[in-house]
Amino acid sequence: MRKILNTAHVYMIVGVVSGLYYREITRAEDFTGDSQLGLVHTHLLALGMLFFLVVLALEKLFTLTADRLFTWFFTLYNAGMVVTVGCMAVHGTLTVLGHDSDEAIALVAGLGHILLTVGLVLFFITLGRRIPAKSPEPARTAAPSESASR
Repeated sequence: MRKILNTAHVYMIVGVVSGLYYREITRAEDFTGDSQLGLVHTHLLALGMLFFLVVLALEKLFTLTADRLFTWFFTLYNAGMVVTVGCMAVHGTLTVLGHDSDEAIALVAGLGHILLTVGLVLFFITLGRRIPAKSPEPARTAAPSESASR
């Protein structure tokens, strides 16, 4: 569980720092247009920090780490996040600096999205395997009329 919490914490720190980077580089370059750099902050906080806080809660309930696919999910999802967000940061920085990005950045970003998708599929398979197929029947309590007649 600590590993999941630390992962969420790292995404929070990097997300906040990326927001500061976006603000400072756009101000330094007097850039007022749109770029992918502005999205890095929210991607890191939502797909990184918030997502892993939800995973932490699900780990507490269903012990997801007991499934062997959890390690695959964790590795592929984080690799996909690093590649995708890294490409967004490079592309956005080039845009702010007035340079064009080439197709290689788009190709690598696409590979990052594929890694994220595979990681999410593994996450849902893991979650499905850890949640019991049938929930236990709730304990029945005597109806008030039954207990009064005894």
